[in-house]
Amino acid sequence: MRILGIETSCDETGIAIYDDAKGLLSETLYSQVKLHADYGGVVPELASRDHVRKIIPLIKQAIAAAGLTKDDIDGVAYTAGPGLVGALMVGACAGRALAFAWGKPAIAVNHMEGHLLAPMLEDTPPSFPFIALLVSGGHTQLVQVDGIGQYQLLGESIDDAAGEAFDKTAKLMGLDYPGGPLLSKLAEEGQTGRYKFPRPMCDRPGLDFSFSGLKTFAANTIAAEPEEAKADIARAFEDAVVDTLAIKCRRAFEQTGINRLVVAGGVSANRHLRKQLAEVMSKRGGEVFYPRPEFCTDNGAMIAFAGMQRLLAGEAQGLSVKTTPRWPLDQLTVPGQ
Repeated sequence: MRILGIETSCDETGIAIYDDAKGLLSETLYSQVKLHADYGGVVPELASRDHVRKIIPLIKQAIAAAGLTKDDIDGVAYTAGPGLVGALMVGACAGRALAFAWGKPAIAVNHMEGHLLAPMLEDTPPSFPFIALLVSGGHTQLVQVDGIGQYQLLGESIDDAAGEAFDKTAKLMGLDYPGGPLLSKLAEEGQTGRYKFPRPMCDRPGLDFSFSGLKTFAANTIAAEPEEAKADIARAFEDAVVDTLAIKCRRAFEQTGINRLVVAGGVSANRHLRKQLAEVMSKRGGEVFYPRPEFCTDNGAMIAFAGMQRLLAGEAQGLSVKTTPRWPLDQLTVPGQ
């Protein structure tokens, strides 16, 4: 069985074809980073229009790269949420229309479930149960995963997500958009320990996150210190975010007794975070799993894979097109139930 996956939740148009026997057959991605750079962030209307321009050529490209025709596609999966409503509608309408025209089933996929399952695309996928740390520009969550569709939210950010805090702090430093990766690169030049930043919400019980105050602390530090201190400030900021994520992961292991970790989302590509979590899991004798770097950010492969799991269980959508800009993971059902 072969599934065409369509991802358009924000500023990247991702298309992929997944085969349940052969794995990933093709994958293509178009990023709108240059389009939004002049504005310092994603402009929803521009994002939607660019998806409209790119989606059909990319679908044709993915089908051709896989050496297939439309007749070889058994289903169309598309991101239905969470995300920007206009961007979601482009992918959902295109996916539903193609499925109808081709006489194939259409599958609405939760974007975060796609991220959560992305490590399943690797040669050594994690087995259930595991704890998932989902860290991106829009989400920071800890989820207990007992199986596909069996998700228990353990904790989440009550304000800024980790990736959002990275980007906003980078902007305060005058770095280009998207600033998160540039801040991490600058942090590599900084000296650890010169500045001490708080580890938010780590002095109280629970697994929720809060990074808005940390961003404000960084803003005040940047304003008070000279330009040449920026690398050290970046180092202190990144250390604080990574330490906070690691502390909360350890608490999740202790709370659940699970010793297997999946890390996904754009921030999962952060090298400092990977190093620290590897040390945490090594001390615990546990395992940590990541998607490959190109699948840390939004992509069509994770949507095709997630859609495949639900189609195999008999799920498919009707002719109506529905998107859900806010769609919590714990509202999902077990496929086939």
